[in-house]
Amino acid sequence: MENVNIILAFSAGVLSFLSPCILPLIPAYITYLTGMSIEEINSGKDKITIVKKSLGFILGFSIIFILMGVSISSVGKVLSNNRDVFRKVGGILIIIFGLHTMGILKIKTLYREGRVLNMRKAEGTFGAIVLGMAFATGWTPCIGPILSSILIYAGSVDSVSKGVLLLVFYSLGMAIPFFLTALLIQKLSVYLKRIYKYFPVISFISGAVLILMGIMIFTNKLTMLNNYLNF
Repeated sequence: MENVNIILAFSAGVLSFLSPCILPLIPAYITYLTGMSIEEINSGKDKITIVKKSLGFILGFSIIFILMGVSISSVGKVLSNNRDVFRKVGGILIIIFGLHTMGILKIKTLYREGRVLNMRKAEGTFGAIVLGMAFATGWTPCIGPILSSILIYAGSVDSVSKGVLLLVFYSLGMAIPFFLTALLIQKLSVYLKRIYKYFPVISFISGAVLILMGIMIFTNKLTMLNNYLNF
């Protein structure tokens, strides 16, 4: 798998985690997972529960994202005879998503959110997995531009396995910061509040990355980047 593809997918996952509609709610998700308040979590009690349920939550949303990757990659395989058209249309869509993320172009559909937070707490590891799956399904419109861009690119690669691998690294990009935040919530809670004021900058950078990605996909120049990143 080309290094540039992996870097793009992983970076997209990190940017999704940092998005204005995900990051502020991370403490709430952690309390849902553990059934404990932030104060109880900060006291250092039951770290094993935090680890187990965080991993379950991560597994849950990873399953959904990877299944999306399988689906879109399979469609791309069927349309392989028209791969150039698929790639160019995908590149244009990704550029549009980038403009939306930057706030230059407003697409009302992408502002819709399907929140699934009606559980009192995630009961056991299985409950955490279900909550993770609900998170991936319910919040897909929120992270739609970034996720859709990775899915479009996954559909344009030359095999289903490569497309799935893109979604694996996208999931890792969200999973690693989430897991670290769950473990270090006591130290990071103060910094999370400080990050909020930088959301417009984060959105602008995310949009710029998507636009660059869209241009590179449209012109089929991602392989050129890979030559510089082939370490």
